[in-house]
Amino acid sequence: MDALDRQIIAALRANGRATYAELGRQVGLSASAVHERVGKLEGAGVITGYHAVVDPRLVGLGVTALVGIHPSDTGDDDDVAAALARLPEVESCYAVAGDEAFVVKVRVATVDDLERTLGRLRRIDGVARTHTTVVLSTRFESRPNSPEEVAGALLASRAE
Repeated sequence: MDALDRQIIAALRANGRATYAELGRQVGLSASAVHERVGKLEGAGVITGYHAVVDPRLVGLGVTALVGIHPSDTGDDDDVAAALARLPEVESCYAVAGDEAFVVKVRVATVDDLERTLGRLRRIDGVARTHTTVVLSTRFESRPNSPEEVAGALLASRAE
C-alpha cells in the first residue's frame, strides 16, 4: 500500500459514495486507475465494505450504553463473543485488557429495553457480571482518520 492508496482510503472513509471520477480528481489519478486500486484494496481485505451512517435516534434507538463484560472463571472468550454477536442490540464488541474481557456498545430504544438487554447479557454462559455506562450524548463517533494523522498528532503532543 502506497501514499495514493492511503489517500483513496481517506477519501472513501470521508465519503463512501464518491465516484471513481471524484476520487481520481482528489488524488490525481484517472477514474480507471482509481477503480483498479480500489478493486485491489477490496481484494486484499483492506476495504471490507461500505455502509450508510445513520443517526440512531432517528431510527428509534435513543439509548446507547457501553457495557463491560466481566468473565466467569470458566467462561470461554470465543463462546462469549459468539453469544454477544447473536444479540442484535450489540452494535460493537471489543476484546479489552483489564478486569473486563469485552466492552460492547449497545443501542436500544428505551431504558426498559436496556434493562432487558442487560438481563440477556448476564445470562450468557461465561459472563459473571456487567458494568454499564449510559451515554448521555455523543460528541463524535467513527471519525475517519489515517495512520499518518494519528502519528502526526502523537508527535505533536510529545513536542508540547
